[in-house]
Amino acid sequence: MFRPVILALCLALPTVSAAQTDVPESEGQIALSFAPVVKAAVPAVVNIYATRVVEGHNPFAGDPFFEQFFRDFGATAPQVQNALGSGVIVTGDGYVVSNWHVVGQATEIRVVLADRREFPARLVLGDQESDLAVLKLEGASDLPVLPFRDSDELEVGDLVLAIGNPFGVGQTVSSGIISGLARSAFQVGDGRGYFVQTDAAINPGNSGGALVDMGGRLVGINTAILTRGGGSNGIGFAIPSNLVMAVVKQAQDGAQRFQRPWAGVTAQPVDADMANALGMAIPRGVVLTALHPESPFAKAGLLPADVVLALNGYETNSPQEMMFRINTMGIGAAVTVTYLHDGAETGTELELVPAPDVPDREATPVPAGLALQGAVLGRINPAVIAEFGLPIGAEGVVVLEAAGIAAQVGVQPGDVLLALNGVSVAAPADVLAVLGEGGRRWALDVIRQGQTVRLRFRI
Repeated sequence: MFRPVILALCLALPTVSAAQTDVPESEGQIALSFAPVVKAAVPAVVNIYATRVVEGHNPFAGDPFFEQFFRDFGATAPQVQNALGSGVIVTGDGYVVSNWHVVGQATEIRVVLADRREFPARLVLGDQESDLAVLKLEGASDLPVLPFRDSDELEVGDLVLAIGNPFGVGQTVSSGIISGLARSAFQVGDGRGYFVQTDAAINPGNSGGALVDMGGRLVGINTAILTRGGGSNGIGFAIPSNLVMAVVKQAQDGAQRFQRPWAGVTAQPVDADMANALGMAIPRGVVLTALHPESPFAKAGLLPADVVLALNGYETNSPQEMMFRINTMGIGAAVTVTYLHDGAETGTELELVPAPDVPDREATPVPAGLALQGAVLGRINPAVIAEFGLPIGAEGVVVLEAAGIAAQVGVQPGDVLLALNGVSVAAPADVLAVLGEGGRRWALDVIRQGQTVRLRFRI
């Protein structure tokens, strides 16, 4: 089945200016209805039905030792799985935003509008890390849309509406407030999270639906909840609209993957003990623990142990918040960095760039007849580090692709090769040289997701 993640949505009310957020003072004001906002927002929120075919699962799949002996153990026939979720129309010509966990890897996607019109849809951009996906409706035009609101304008206590299709009962609206901002300790799937929190009730099927303000503007895409029993406990999370806007813009520009600027650093939040050691009055910012030599932060003069306090004036109190700011600013943006160096607050400017694909990754297919046939090897560079989520200081040889014999013996893309039959390897040519010596028994030492693994196999 699709991974069941429940989303949080916000409420929308009649259009008001920033200066018109007074607390209701009379019974008449309290009795005001959300109906005008709902009528304006609901037509742009859609129901999504996605189908995918899932291959049979082998319980030993991926095991570096047992998979080679039990390749067919417990295998089942492919199964058709259905997913139900929600989405938001953001352009009149049919661009729809939803969650990756709703439509990712789907073989068929059907979108049903509030007026019951149905359209087939195709995935034009998917980003598992942010749990966002952008669809394009086939043959659609002049559709109702939800305008975006700058999510940085949100404040705790703002009223919001959550709109979606919980449990498939039909389009439903729930109300609540913004309960928290800059929530970054929560993760969805493989992705690093940075969320708006709301207490508007959300449930399965709300995923990908709209969180809207009292002006009927989109402030977030509901994506997850914290729950023990599967139902809403009043703690829901939405992806901020500023990141959604950045993803939609790239989809409209023809990108199939969300292109992120590259920070080239590792960092951790400043806690009380660290703040005391650094002479800070209160804990704030993120301390840089490592920088790649090609990192734009390193080139701007920042060093390990420097504390990044803000980017373009926005506080950065967690690595996720820092990356959220970088991602929403986008490649090519000029950024003012405020940071603490040797106890003194200072600032500098840098330009956000993609991870450089230099030196050349030297993509090298393993020729037929050799033990790792089907693998494509490469030299690690910043682009490879970003692509596979490798440590900033990673060096040597990485598996770029794995198929054929290489996949059968347990080799996976992203594996960093250390040694082959006890011989250390530092470049693709080193691996080919050892493979060329031939033999039937092999031992391959790799680093996989931070762990050293030895693959033993016989050809």
